[in-house]
Amino acid sequence: MGKYVKQFLVILVIVFAVARCKKETDHQKESILKGKVSILVDETLTPVIEDQIAVFESEYDANITLISKSEAETVNALMNDSVKIAILSRTLTPEEINAFDNKKINPRITPFATDAIALIRNKDNKDTLVALNDVLEFMRGKTILGIKGLVFDNPNSSTMRYLTELAGLKASPQQGIFSFHNNNEAIKYVAENDGMIGVVGLNWIVQPLPEMQPIIKNISILNLKGLKSDGYYSPTQNNIAEGKYPLARDLFIVNCQGFDGLGMGFASFIAGERGQRIILKSGLLPVRVPGRKIVIRNKINK
Repeated sequence: MGKYVKQFLVILVIVFAVARCKKETDHQKESILKGKVSILVDETLTPVIEDQIAVFESEYDANITLISKSEAETVNALMNDSVKIAILSRTLTPEEINAFDNKKINPRITPFATDAIALIRNKDNKDTLVALNDVLEFMRGKTILGIKGLVFDNPNSSTMRYLTELAGLKASPQQGIFSFHNNNEAIKYVAENDGMIGVVGLNWIVQPLPEMQPIIKNISILNLKGLKSDGYYSPTQNNIAEGKYPLARDLFIVNCQGFDGLGMGFASFIAGERGQRIILKSGLLPVRVPGRKIVIRNKINK
């Protein structure tokens, strides 16, 4: 019996050594600027992250696979270790950080932009003003004049979670709530149905896909009055920066790789000057405004 136990222990040591060697080899193949990695992204943020990846891959020997999921699916995948890098519209909760601590993982969380949740309406409806309190009261089950329904991209999305929490509800409401699979489907439904208010990520409207451009022309972005505001404000970069637009939210890259891999390199790129310029162009607010270089010449070359 002792002989078999010794053989089993020897095999176990060999398997462990091979696994460790493979892990180290994988890490050696990947650095902050080269290699392959998969990143999960909150679906409401997909367009601007696609732009970031396109530029990053054009400059470095990197291959990033971007997977768009709802916020709930993205966080679950991160917590279950099926993905090591995620892009979210919120930071990790104390409970989630504690769960990572128990697994001896120290997540690196990098803020890189401030986004806005945009409210949209069919272009035929000339009323472009809405009070946030009316939207929240509708979610609480009250009848609000001018609102037939609220249209979300996904029942598990960050936009649904954000407004549900803001309304003080423990679960997402059902009455008068319409949910689809993505932001484009929600935008299309609002464009075709008067009386509906869509709740979508701003970037999907600012940077629509070519096939969505005719549909975008049929919707209006609403001016929103906050809970403690007398004015109505649109989700412009200036209004977001001045704290006037009430449905703004910070964006984060959560990196749980545990080594200096592409997660760190990509986070540094987005938070750096090149990445922040892409954020600025996307209609979102960068965490730092990129500098402008002014060249003064004494002569004009003809």
